[in-house]
Amino acid sequence: MEAGMTEAVTTVRRLNMIEAINEALHVMMERDCNVVVFGEDVGYFGGVFRATAGLQKAFGKHRVFDTPINECGIIGAAVGMGAYGLRPVPEIQFADYIYPGLDQLISEAARLRYRSAGEFIAPLTVRSPFGGGIFGGQTHSQSPEALFTHVAGLKTVIPCTPYDAKGLLISAIEDDDPVIFFEPKRIYNGPFSGYYDKPVEPWAKHEGSEVPEGYYTVPLGKARIVQEGEAMSVIAYGTMIHVAQAVCREKGIDAEIIDLRTLVPLDIETVEKSVKKTGKCLIIHEATRTGGFGGELSALVQERCFYHLEAPIERVTGFDTPYPHSLEWAYFPGPVRIGEAVDRLMKA
Repeated sequence: MEAGMTEAVTTVRRLNMIEAINEALHVMMERDCNVVVFGEDVGYFGGVFRATAGLQKAFGKHRVFDTPINECGIIGAAVGMGAYGLRPVPEIQFADYIYPGLDQLISEAARLRYRSAGEFIAPLTVRSPFGGGIFGGQTHSQSPEALFTHVAGLKTVIPCTPYDAKGLLISAIEDDDPVIFFEPKRIYNGPFSGYYDKPVEPWAKHEGSEVPEGYYTVPLGKARIVQEGEAMSVIAYGTMIHVAQAVCREKGIDAEIIDLRTLVPLDIETVEKSVKKTGKCLIIHEATRTGGFGGELSALVQERCFYHLEAPIERVTGFDTPYPHSLEWAYFPGPVRIGEAVDRLMKA
């Protein structure tokens, strides 16, 4: 049993991330009649990626329903539902579509508990697939997580395994604060290394493939040490964890790889302990470099670990360009660019 599970569960199955997310929603809707799911095509169709498949049939149209194409309205309605006593789980079909709802998230959801002196809460969990991997171009592939980490009152969660996806989503739904739950669609059906569609390894051999049946939670704000090592600390989240593993394995580097799992709240203590042990730090994310969450991570590592660093902190990120369509796989932090950063750190 992994750390964070709150109930003994004996049955374990192999699921991909889509199946794990679907199961988390099913578990929570069964446990709590106040949980409602809604968004564009999430009801009868079951979502564009099928994450909500079967939920409307199981729980009815009053708890799982379709909405107009109106992200501001979807999130605004969720804020009101949360204040009323429900636990809404709205889906934004792609993270790129979330921008019309920013005012509701920033001005209303994030501030409601504080401005009402705790009288009202906004326990909404906004699910959305994010990042590249489907050649979706500029309007279906963005990674806007840094925007939400800047807003006090919002929590930002990004799983990288089916096990974490289910446990973190259950924790997010039960949390009394608004949570942005970004799902890396590139690994919805399994991990990929960055060599186009070449799998890192079969799911049957991958740690994240085993998902317990029933209810369990993974706590928000607790990072996961994917593998221990001494040569350097590699800090990443989402898809980039799998890419980092593939590069370090190919190069034979004894790296300590840390999956943040939640960006806010951030488990900086685990990061600090690792960097002080290894003396070197590599940060990887798919989003653009300028203003990306890696900049904040780099600053925190420098503030806390300056006298332990044996080399400059390295960052490998997406480029500061509009998201390319045909050049998507060149845009990703992949084996070449990550490998070059690893080499620089090893030579330092």
